[in-house]
Amino acid sequence: MIENLRKKITDFRLKRGFRVLSNYLISMRSRQTVVEIIDFLFSEKAVLITPWQFKSEITSLFTLYETLDAKNVLEIGTANGGTLFGHCRLANEKATIISIDLPDGQYGGGYPDWKVPIYKNFAKKNQALHLIRASSHDVETISQVQQILKGQQLDYLFIDGDHSYEGVKKDFELYHPFVKKGGIIIFHDIVAHIHSSCKVDQFWKEIKFEFKHVEFIDSPSQECYGVGVLYND
Repeated sequence: MIENLRKKITDFRLKRGFRVLSNYLISMRSRQTVVEIIDFLFSEKAVLITPWQFKSEITSLFTLYETLDAKNVLEIGTANGGTLFGHCRLANEKATIISIDLPDGQYGGGYPDWKVPIYKNFAKKNQALHLIRASSHDVETISQVQQILKGQQLDYLFIDGDHSYEGVKKDFELYHPFVKKGGIIIFHDIVAHIHSSCKVDQFWKEIKFEFKHVEFIDSPSQECYGVGVLYND
């Protein structure tokens, strides 16, 4: 009986949160500043999509991202949805944004079906948002990306999917060729995660010196998160 009551309370909170968030997203004007977007994402209204990142790191990332006026964007690993929201709202008004997220993925993937309408509301009126729910490593997924891009290249690639050493390396090798000269490639979770299977830091240390790069790290003592930027010059 107690478990049923808890489930009803949880369901009620989720439905209420869904309604509040959906209505707010629809009412938002088409263009927001980085500060407005960050304030929203870390507010109670956005509790269902708050990003799993340090506020200072995602602020630095979105500030850089906004300067791109990105027309073609690929996000590998969407999870809670906060970064996807920013990637839509700060992109070009006619941008194509692609999200790849693996259902039941080990590293926070597999957002539930009820979140799909919320994520679709992230896109602005003239943007095209594609939600691919599959492994980024599958041949079929790569083919889908090719079909969506129609020969165009990415301005921005965000890698936050399979956090194993082999997984993040494969994401880079598979999707780096899609990025145009002058575009940027982002790695999330570049800080060493103590007692974790997350090994993004190992690949980051190998690859970063092959490119002009910058790191956004909130604190030298942190044991999670961290953002790495590669400039594909």
